[in-house]
Amino acid sequence: MEVILLQDVKALGKKGEIVKVSDGYARNFILPKKLGLEATKQNLHELNNQKAAEAKRQKEILEEAQALGKKIGEMTVKMTIKAGEGGKTFGSISSKEIAAALKEQHGMDIDKKKLQLNDAIKNAGSFTVQVKLHPQVTAELTVKVDAV
Repeated sequence: MEVILLQDVKALGKKGEIVKVSDGYARNFILPKKLGLEATKQNLHELNNQKAAEAKRQKEILEEAQALGKKIGEMTVKMTIKAGEGGKTFGSISSKEIAAALKEQHGMDIDKKKLQLNDAIKNAGSFTVQVKLHPQVTAELTVKVDAV
């Protein structure tokens, strides 16, 4: 019997897959626990419609992320860091502070976890910060740090 899985089933398959299982396994385990549906023409048609709608939605999300990435690539965030004699700085600038400055200066609310900063910024100068907006889209934000 062919079954369309509604949830991930260990050692069988992932959600949305069509798998072939024995009749008893399907009748006694998969169907009663609502882990899957019998693969009839109507159910297969619904599955194809759901996959098409999901693909369309994912494409829209990707396009939005690409547009946002292009917008972020043109932005520059200006920040200051305290410095003493000889240019020695006090403290550092973290991704949380960059996200707050981005919201304040450009009105763009981006989660600090999306900012990929290897180490905190401890010097004055111009830095490029990677912003991971989507698994396929990464933008580069320029951060200019001035010593005060």
